[in-house]
Amino acid sequence: MAISKSKLSDNLDRVRERIAAACDRTRRDSREVSLVAVTKAAESASIRDLISLGHVDVAENRIQQLTQRAAEIDAWLARRKADDRQVRWHMVGHLQRNKVKACLAVADVIHSVDSLRLAEEISARAEQNERVIECLMEVNCSQESQKQGVAVGAAFHLAEQIATLPGLRLTGLMTMAPMVADTERARFAFVRLRELFEEMRNEKIGGREFRHLSMGMSNDFEVAVEEGATILRIGTALFT
Repeated sequence: MAISKSKLSDNLDRVRERIAAACDRTRRDSREVSLVAVTKAAESASIRDLISLGHVDVAENRIQQLTQRAAEIDAWLARRKADDRQVRWHMVGHLQRNKVKACLAVADVIHSVDSLRLAEEISARAEQNERVIECLMEVNCSQESQKQGVAVGAAFHLAEQIATLPGLRLTGLMTMAPMVADTERARFAFVRLRELFEEMRNEKIGGREFRHLSMGMSNDFEVAVEEGATILRIGTALFT
């Protein structure tokens, strides 16, 4: 069942307040942190309500859901003639090479590039359409076997390779921390990603546009903010 628009608005305000508090603790400007709403468990009505509240960064984990959601929202916006509400779609889940074409038909940002072959496929498809796709490289900082992402030890070399591809614009790194009750136990993954990010920036990988750390979800986003996150991927805290 979709939650009410007022409840959704309250949730959004509460998440923003928690982001601001985490920024205050580390003397960061909360404007440096953007919120991407992950809609995989949300009802379509709730997504429409979120957009009508002015939130336009929306994400999905699976290609089928991404294309379906985007089509529904595009049709809704067309009926409303809401040209000023251009939704920015993010692909945050694992992406297979045979799904790249479908992904590029919808996604503005891909957070989960984790291999050179995938990056090359995205770049080639983007070039065919005379586009340059914003992407982030996913790193398995928790070193959990069930998680996607390039290994920490291989991340630097892969980032160098991705940054040379003409159809991609590498703007940062992404990781998923372990799912643990004590969020402090997730901090190490965010610290490691930030350290990698700083090493890469020092070597000028990606240039000026290499500026994002996509890390932190509903259960651990405050710790991620404290460790430098610039993009949060939040679903449950918004839609329940």
